[in-house]
Amino acid sequence: MKAPKAMPTSPPSDLRGADMRGSEPPGEIDPRLLEVLVCPLTHTVLDYDRAAGELISRAARLAYPIRSGVPVMLPEEARALDAHEG
Repeated sequence: MKAPKAMPTSPPSDLRGADMRGSEPPGEIDPRLLEVLVCPLTHTVLDYDRAAGELISRAARLAYPIRSGVPVMLPEEARALDAHEG
């Protein structure tokens, strides 16, 4: 019977030296995430509203919040856009 493999104790090489405590202001997001995130409902690109700390899905008419640098990509947590937005 083989012993289970140990989990790595250090972050991946591309994250070494990064501040893992969330040094970004509350509404800030890592630019690398913006390149890969899409709306979970429509699978379309998102616009980053830095001032509001939200990711905007124009297709779904939803604004997903960013909390402590982490986008909350749950439709039930998103804010519906007003008629004049987007």
